[in-house]
Amino acid sequence: MDFKIAIIPGDGIGVDVVQEGVKVLNRIGEVYGHTFKYEHILAGGSCIDAHGTPLLDESIEICKSCNAILFGAVGGPKWDALPREQRPERGLARLRREFGLFANLRPAKIYEDLKENSPLKNRVIEKGLDLMLIRDLTGGIYFNEKGRREGKYGLEAYDMECYSVMEITRVAKKAFEIAMQRKKRVISVDKANALETSKLWRDTVIEVAKEYPEVELKHMLVDKAAMELACNPSVFDVILTTSIFGDILSDEAGVATGSVGMLASASLNESGFGLYEPIHGTAPDIAGKGIANPLATIASVAMMLEIALGLPQEAAAIDRAINQVLRDGYRTPDIYTDGTTKVTTVEMGTLTAERIA
Repeated sequence: MDFKIAIIPGDGIGVDVVQEGVKVLNRIGEVYGHTFKYEHILAGGSCIDAHGTPLLDESIEICKSCNAILFGAVGGPKWDALPREQRPERGLARLRREFGLFANLRPAKIYEDLKENSPLKNRVIEKGLDLMLIRDLTGGIYFNEKGRREGKYGLEAYDMECYSVMEITRVAKKAFEIAMQRKKRVISVDKANALETSKLWRDTVIEVAKEYPEVELKHMLVDKAAMELACNPSVFDVILTTSIFGDILSDEAGVATGSVGMLASASLNESGFGLYEPIHGTAPDIAGKGIANPLATIASVAMMLEIALGLPQEAAAIDRAINQVLRDGYRTPDIYTDGTTKVTTVEMGTLTAERIA
């Protein structure tokens, strides 16, 4: 089969890790008889340097002609002094807006051979950690009215948390659909004991759950969820939550796995079109040094194959390759321990690709 993929490395280590993701994708093509055509696009700081804007209009049109987007990361201190609307992150924000990417999927699991890297105690790890966190990506406090004003005590700032029934419904449906493919359990995380938006969130999720009678729904307050992720993560299968709560909880879940360099993500719209990226940032201090971990990007490629391209067999091959390269003892510096073999970014990409069969 033939596919066209938009490749957007972005800035910092995004450039380093995305090229390894492409290497693995090429290997999939060789083994399984697919052809991948790539459209290489600038975004973020690299696009600002080249064109004076974080994303070109023509890049949006190119992405529309593709089956999916493979993304690295954008931003860095070099561009921090720019006005908010001109900063690198606006390029990613525009992609999300233009394509209606409202559902952010962040899987987190502990690989068997990385258990020692997790800060969790062995008795906790033994119960397992394999969850999918699904958060809204376009609503809530990050994307609503904000500003500064004179208040009772002088200058104050505000950010408005606001959700509509429509916004909650569509991301909840995505969570229940994914739960049907997993263990049929959803825990919806909110703060319904204190926030009106969370009360509406909970009421709406309850209504959506009626369409999925096979799925068990539970509700959990966000502070309790944070505690359970640290002490008893095996209680989770699919977590459904808001943008801000998901932003925080997904990073906590990531640390529990041992390294953010292992964590993939996908951002999807209602038609299933999506952007696939590692959750780590640009890490400009290590960019170009050959020490970044490409496995999160490679795992994102696996998500892309399964979700966007409908190739679950190929996705499973990548997951097996990641497990095998770890079992064989190869490690980038972020996951290195005594007794394992330290390798570069490029070497890790090559070693993983070689294990795809």
